[in-house]
Amino acid sequence: MGDFNQSVILDSIRRSAEGLSRVELAASAGLAAQTVSNICRRLLDSGLIVEAGKETSGPGKPRTILRLNPRGMYAIGVHIDPTLTSYALLDAVGTVLFSVDEPTDLAVEPALAVAAMGARIRTIITESGVAESRIAGVGVATPGPVDTASGTVVDPPHMPGWTRVPLQDILQETTGLPVVVEKDVTASAVAELWAGAASADANFIFVYIGTGIGAGLVLNDEVVRGSSGNVGEIGHIITDPDGPLCDCGRRGCVKVTCMPETIVAAARAAGILPSADPQPAETLLDELAAVARAAAAGEPAAVELLEKSARRMAGAVSVLTNLLDVERVVFGGPFWPALAPVYLARMPGLLAQLSVTTSVHSVEVAGTMLATGEEAFGAACLVMEKSFSPNAAQLLLDAKA
Repeated sequence: MGDFNQSVILDSIRRSAEGLSRVELAASAGLAAQTVSNICRRLLDSGLIVEAGKETSGPGKPRTILRLNPRGMYAIGVHIDPTLTSYALLDAVGTVLFSVDEPTDLAVEPALAVAAMGARIRTIITESGVAESRIAGVGVATPGPVDTASGTVVDPPHMPGWTRVPLQDILQETTGLPVVVEKDVTASAVAELWAGAASADANFIFVYIGTGIGAGLVLNDEVVRGSSGNVGEIGHIITDPDGPLCDCGRRGCVKVTCMPETIVAAARAAGILPSADPQPAETLLDELAAVARAAAAGEPAAVELLEKSARRMAGAVSVLTNLLDVERVVFGGPFWPALAPVYLARMPGLLAQLSVTTSVHSVEVAGTMLATGEEAFGAACLVMEKSFSPNAAQLLLDAKA
């Protein structure tokens, strides 16, 4: 209970850009003034929060404002993609102090590649000058599916040989730090909450468009993970019953109608791109960007191709919005910038047509608040979430122990 209450206080302070006084914390958290005072004293002694001046509002003595101490805690994020592995070091308020991208080495045994990532993390810590005692841990975002209980990546697409790789065990051994492993879509949803803590909607879907497409879910201001940490696998939602045959045996799934490689292949067939053999994943970004440029220039075939993609994606997303009754859909991921102009123009109207809640509330469509290439930021936010955010489910489990 004490740890939970401390997380409540920390989370309240984190969400307030201006900081909060002890009186305001007691009111917002519903805790006794003495309890809040005791928790704040512990947090001040540990260096996680600082006193940031006094504020006068009405009669009585000025109130002392409390804010997070940026140097009180740090987290390292690692985002593993079939082409790039990204690293980021964050302070307690989410400032990126260091970031770097390196090619993902798929030519070596996965265990050796992960051990090399651990060595890279050690180098980042040394070069940053941050005291290791202040680093809360390492967050790893990886394509799914994952076994979050053991921190194992199961069989990610476009990563041959990466079958049941024990990421958590290897990285904990090579770094000496706690490690948390999640799907990249879950990390993106966590990052969206973290980046917009004060204004984020309590219920939204984060649609991640990378080498795969998945959905991160936030309901009642909490990230939903499911029983195994693999919620949001939307690849087999049907978007076009007459579409291409999927490996699941049905036709027109997201996996064969909405993926970036599918759009690029259709662009070649339509003559929008030069005819060529399927390209490596690292060129897909450039090819999809070329299709987007053609559409922006008014080329009819390119416009129709991307609008067809938007219609199909809207069909898949509407299944989720109708099922979950969310207020917002956020798009992001490495391939999002190329699709953004057409999707943002077409998706709101399409979802309004397909939504069963239109008469009650609209569904906002937006792009992520994070800049492209900040996936490692989301991975580091996994550590921050675990450190700062109260977890009611864990409180209940503890109560039963």
